Amino acid sequence: MERLTFTEVLEAVREGYRKACISLPEGVLKRFHEALDREKNALARYTLRLFIENQQIAQRQGIPLCQDTGIPVVIVRFSEEHCYSWLEEAINRGIEEAVKVGYLRASVSHPLTRENTGTNTPAVIHYELTKDQTFEIWLMPKGCGSENMSKLAMLPPAKGVEGIKAFVLNVVKEAGPNPCPPLIVGVGIGGNFERVAYLAKKALFREPGLPHPDHQIASLEREIFEELNALNIGPLGFGGKTTALFVNIEIQPSHIASLPVAVNLQCHSARMVKLKLL
Repeated sequence: MERLTFTEVLEAVREGYRKACISLPEGVLKRFHEALDREKNALARYTLRLFIENQQIAQRQGIPLCQDTGIPVVIVRFSEEHCYSWLEEAINRGIEEAVKVGYLRASVSHPLTRENTGTNTPAVIHYELTKDQTFEIWLMPKGCGSENMSKLAMLPPAKGVEGIKAFVLNVVKEAGPNPCPPLIVGVGIGGNFERVAYLAKKALFREPGLPHPDHQIASLEREIFEELNALNIGPLGFGGKTTALFVNIEIQPSHIASLPVAVNLQCHSARMVKLKLL
């Protein structure tokens, strides 16, 4: 069985995190162009063109897409054969080196003293055990402008689907221009208080444009997407048809007396990379 080394993981994370900060997934870029073709609002069209140009400059010069290089959010997917005691240290060291090599802004600080760690670490790391020999590290530099606008609600089950839709729409309405739209809207439904927040975060890691495999959930994604884009918030709040780029929903069974719903917003600079090491 092939085994990974500390150095292999560190180097993969270092290069992956730096790449994530300077380039957007192809699916996001494609949606920018689609939105530009559809958009009628002159200021919204101008803003979308700036987003596309910004991506080109970042790629050409190897510089961050946004000055906020985020708090690192990581999902590690691995089998029990690849449970390494040094894994968390390798991930954090890789991010720390990416910050130095890529001249990325250090954005992580002590929550009370506000003293900066200087390394953009520690990362927020989640682990998922798989049945196959897969070893993947998913990296997301998560900006705070959008993170601050995210919300969670413990709805009564009687609220149902309409209550879920109303909550998601209200979160985006109240956020307005603050999360730097157009947005990727991650929605978690079910589980419990802490689990639903993770579901909403994981929804942001989905490949751009890939609908949920459950047709009922995919239909709900489309409904919310259409209603969000009718809000006329538009790119950076300047109005127009493009408030959301994608709506992604992840679900899990919940208690009969509870309907947890979480909305995790991602800005237009939707940086994310998935590393498959095995």
